[in-house]
Amino acid sequence: MPRYHHLGQIPRKRHSIFRKPDQSLYTEELIGNHGFVGLSSLLYHLAPPTRILNTRRLHELHWQPEAQPEFRHRHFRTARLSEPTASLLDPIPLLFNRDVAISIAEPAKDGHDFCRNAQADLLHYVARGAGVLATPLGELTFKEGDYLVIPRGILHQYRFTQPVRMLVVESHSALRTPRRYRNEFGQLLESAPYSERDIRVPERLETRDEKGEFRLLIKKDHALHEFILDHHPFDLIGWDGYYYPWAISIHDFEPRVGRFHLPPPTHQTFEGDGFVVCSFCPRPFDFDPEAVPAPYNHSNVESDEVIFYAGSEFMSRRGIEFGSLTLHPDGIPHGPHPGMTEASIGKKATHELAVMVDTFRPLKVSQAAARVEDREYYRSWVAEAGARPEDDDPNRGGPR
Repeated sequence: MPRYHHLGQIPRKRHSIFRKPDQSLYTEELIGNHGFVGLSSLLYHLAPPTRILNTRRLHELHWQPEAQPEFRHRHFRTARLSEPTASLLDPIPLLFNRDVAISIAEPAKDGHDFCRNAQADLLHYVARGAGVLATPLGELTFKEGDYLVIPRGILHQYRFTQPVRMLVVESHSALRTPRRYRNEFGQLLESAPYSERDIRVPERLETRDEKGEFRLLIKKDHALHEFILDHHPFDLIGWDGYYYPWAISIHDFEPRVGRFHLPPPTHQTFEGDGFVVCSFCPRPFDFDPEAVPAPYNHSNVESDEVIFYAGSEFMSRRGIEFGSLTLHPDGIPHGPHPGMTEASIGKKATHELAVMVDTFRPLKVSQAAARVEDREYYRSWVAEAGARPEDDDPNRGGPR
């Protein structure tokens, strides 16, 4: 979980007199989750955050499911969804249920709106690109492979230095580190696959004392709203607490390896209510001479499995590409593609990179995802006559 952090100037006691040089008071604001009993931070503004000049409802965010749902294994080539998104609050929808929504975004390079998601915690996986996530609480520099966690309600602004493509996961509940990785005090255990040293927190507090008209986009009740503020929102003189955005690189996740194959929960990175997020990273294979590195066939009982492929290699899968996203629904067994199990024996390592989201309620498929579906994917477990041995090499991307 996030640990205590502070930046800038704060008074010795909470809710005490804290004056500016002109003797007027700084404005306090408490932000957090679960009312007054969850994680929170206390902010000190130059101007009240309540000063709003105008509001308007821009448009509904219609996440339309496909007209005729299909029950089968599915593969979506999301790299072919190339239309730029005006805002990361309005990405291209892929899969969703009541707990979590999964989408893809390729925001315009010059899109610098102030944003706030008031209905979900955000997890942004940077598949490509780089830049700065700027917030009133400080800045987070990011690059390819970073996970960016933005708790619900935190105002933020992206500044891109390279064109960005992101996997977007919106969580109805608080997004957090897995409970089994933490002790009773919240500290990450020695056995956890990452530590507090790997977590990056906001720095370089930017205090802007500017009056004018500043556009803020807010996502609430599945609609996008526009607020016009009369003061620059990055006006904090200081803050402290546990509620703030943070980042960790997928390359700082330390994968676990055993003599024989370890199950997917070994790769868990985050959790929310009704779903988990896992990271598949480059790693040595199982080291027993009799080990079979490829995963065994398994049925997803009460779980839908989604994998976003951040590269064109995956040790048990053929025919995927950068941006591929597979859905293996509850109730159907799946496993390695034909030939991949045998080909994995004796291999020393994999260079795969992928993000998995397992949900415990069924997912709906969006109309946008259905447009880029590889509709023959469910037949890919039927061995192809005359397949070449090199096509079964798990260190290749497989046939295109």
